[in-house]
Amino acid sequence: MAFSAVFAATRILSETIASLPLDVYERQGQGRLRLTDHPLAKLLKEPNGTQTDFVWKEYLQACITLHGNAYCHIERDAAARPIALHPIHPSKVQVKVHKGEKFYVVDDKETYADYEMLHILGLSLDGITGISVLGAAREAIGIGLAAQQFGAEFFGNGANLGGILTHPGRLTDDAAKRLKDSWARSHSGLNKAHSTAVLEEGMRYERVGIPPNEAQFIETRKLQVTEIARIFRVPPHMLADLDASSTRANIEEQGISFVRDTIRPIVSRWEAELDRKLLREDEKGTLYTRYNLDSLLRGDTKSRFESYATARQWGWLSVNDIRDLENLNPINGGDVYLQPLNMVNASTQPNDGQVDAD
Repeated sequence: MAFSAVFAATRILSETIASLPLDVYERQGQGRLRLTDHPLAKLLKEPNGTQTDFVWKEYLQACITLHGNAYCHIERDAAARPIALHPIHPSKVQVKVHKGEKFYVVDDKETYADYEMLHILGLSLDGITGISVLGAAREAIGIGLAAQQFGAEFFGNGANLGGILTHPGRLTDDAAKRLKDSWARSHSGLNKAHSTAVLEEGMRYERVGIPPNEAQFIETRKLQVTEIARIFRVPPHMLADLDASSTRANIEEQGISFVRDTIRPIVSRWEAELDRKLLREDEKGTLYTRYNLDSLLRGDTKSRFESYATARQWGWLSVNDIRDLENLNPINGGDVYLQPLNMVNASTQPNDGQVDAD
């Protein structure tokens, strides 16, 4: 997390998931109804006594992003209905499988059965635990940290590379140490950069090392940002790298791709585990949880209103449907669906050009 690109990618994914509405729905024929009074709907809004739903989702997604696993102990009442969700850091949990059943050991003390632990996995190679991104990508992250540290030391030392002080005579170890310390005090640090040095007794200063431009320091920094974007599947422009995303069209397309290819798989992992662990057996198949991605797919005002106009004219959205999408209250008579006059039912039989006489 000390590498700014990793911090940014983790924050983007965690805050995006945390900001999306997470609701409980009931299937009703071919339609659905959002439930607001169901106990699970209330639980997802207030998961425990110490965290808001935003902080709860943000923390769990950060664990998935960095460690590949998110764990949450499910507290249940006497009727086996979940009443609280308590997050546990992945470093404290061991997953064990015995006779086809998973068990979770926390701090080598408490053991929980599978139904007692909400476990959201990231990418997994065994289906039991997710892969830690920090472990799998440690070399790429390490290069980025090394470049970051190099830059900090370079500018911290007055934006000057190291060098050699040569004395014509022979210095004792103590004299050499005093000379080095004196030079560092006089010329290290940004506030002493480009200061004038006075050399006595025939001493000479010779700079050594490779200048940052020749070492391709800037290019290395940019490359590692792109590498982190690739690992976390975050568009480069969201990490403030606009070199490959300079046009509005590119950025807009990357935003759509971000929702489709990055966020959608993540929310599918959440929904599947929430349905499996938090719904009772008699509710499964009828109730389900769903993240609402509409807010991420909404375009600018002009594009949005044009799409609403098309949907309204062709009859698959009513005025109140559109007002609901815009978080506006419904109006009287707004539930009417239009149909163009020049459109007829495809099942209607033609009259072969015959006109009925009165």
